[in-house]
Amino acid sequence: MAQQWEVETATGRCAITGRAFEEGEEFYTVLFEDGESFKRADYSLDGWSGPPDGAFCHFKSRVPVKEKRKKLLVNQELLIGFFGRLADETEPVRVQFRFVLALILMRKRLLRYDGSKTEDGIEVWTMTMTRDQSVHRVVNPNLTDEQIEGVSSQLSAILHSDMGEWAGADSEQETTTSEESPEPT
Repeated sequence: MAQQWEVETATGRCAITGRAFEEGEEFYTVLFEDGESFKRADYSLDGWSGPPDGAFCHFKSRVPVKEKRKKLLVNQELLIGFFGRLADETEPVRVQFRFVLALILMRKRLLRYDGSKTEDGIEVWTMTMTRDQSVHRVVNPNLTDEQIEGVSSQLSAILHSDMGEWAGADSEQETTTSEESPEPT
């Protein structure tokens, strides 16, 4: 039968110097018996002079480095323009791209979901662009979470690479209107 022991969580500070540990920094942890549990003390490498008297055990550890999420920095005008240019597309990949763009624009509060109805067995969402109150119809391709993730990755790759014919603008120019931009291929 396994016995469970109560161990205090890390304080994030050196027991000797009081200094907070930084991401990636190595430190020592010492456990002291305290009845049915253990007391814990953490020591920076500067404050470590070996295990103190009464230590039950000690080990060296490292403060985890938090993974930084890459922020998606894409011009809102570019997203809206791409969404508009895909409006009349019927090719499944482009319908899926437009649907995922709609989800992104909803998350950015640039597009509002108003409702849906079924037309010839296909669910169509009615949505309003918040800036100009224009109404848009978006086909829901009923993607699974995995498909949404896949389309999102492809969309991200397109939006972060040389967008050429997809964007109709290069990185130093303003996004042009849909009449002036080439159609996506």
